[in-house]
Amino acid sequence: MPKFSIIIPVHNVEKYLKKCLDSVMSQTYKNYEVIVIDDGSTDDSKKIAKKYKVNLIETEFVGVSEARNMAIKKAKGDYLVFLDSDDWWDEELLEKLNESSENNPDLIRYQMRTVTDQGEIHDYEEEPFEGKKGEEAFELVTKFHYVDAACCYAIKRSYYEKENFKFAKGRIHEDYGLMPLLIIKAKKVNCLSYVGYNYFRRSGSIMTNENYDWTKKKVEDFFYHYKFLISEINKTKVNSKCFKSFAANSMILKICSLKGKDYKNYKKELKKEKVFDNILTDTTARKIKKVLLQISPKLYYKTLGK
Repeated sequence: MPKFSIIIPVHNVEKYLKKCLDSVMSQTYKNYEVIVIDDGSTDDSKKIAKKYKVNLIETEFVGVSEARNMAIKKAKGDYLVFLDSDDWWDEELLEKLNESSENNPDLIRYQMRTVTDQGEIHDYEEEPFEGKKGEEAFELVTKFHYVDAACCYAIKRSYYEKENFKFAKGRIHEDYGLMPLLIIKAKKVNCLSYVGYNYFRRSGSIMTNENYDWTKKKVEDFFYHYKFLISEINKTKVNSKCFKSFAANSMILKICSLKGKDYKNYKKELKKEKVFDNILTDTTARKIKKVLLQISPKLYYKTLGK
């Protein structure tokens, strides 16, 4: 039985896939399986994947969310670990995760560095912790640079299956729509300061597409995820104030990418959905922030930032 199931959705990434898979094969810890889902590639991605010792799943294009869901059903490892096909790992990542798994956590958080195609590198070495319950872990993680990126977590497969978690099919921003729930519902969470994931920000990728119709699609899906998160957290008995505030702040920031009437209409929708009501007001600064966001999210983020 492998300790880790490494899940890599692939779609037309022939320029980057070798570096990604080489980083997996060079891991110092070897008890793992690799599941590559070729998501309808029309380039040589599948041909490259076949050169490696991987479990290759071929499918028509279904998108990242459903590709991950398909791979998870095939996974046999104790922990699920996600890797995007244009990113890569440092060679000790799995070894660090294995060491952190000794207390049997539901989640192990590790850290990212951002690498751009202009050669810029930014490390984000966050504060570590161990054995925290989900609610406390969530409050700590919301202070991190990356909060809900699935590629920052090793997830115990039995926990994932017991809670019937699933990425939303056909939706983008799928991590925002699931990872907050995975964190807050966990019984035990560990966090490493180790930066072992290299997130490659390349021009023209799915999340940097500047087409305005795509921007509207991203906001639409984000709103779908927001409503799902609130619905799901309301079914639990956890202290959800921080969770709801994170979801609300993320949603409000997201509409700022819209223009003119689209922005105004979504602002009305958020008020109708009572999104602004979920912003924390436990400090004077947060009370002021809530008032300013209700007046103009764009002005707030332009003048005061995140």
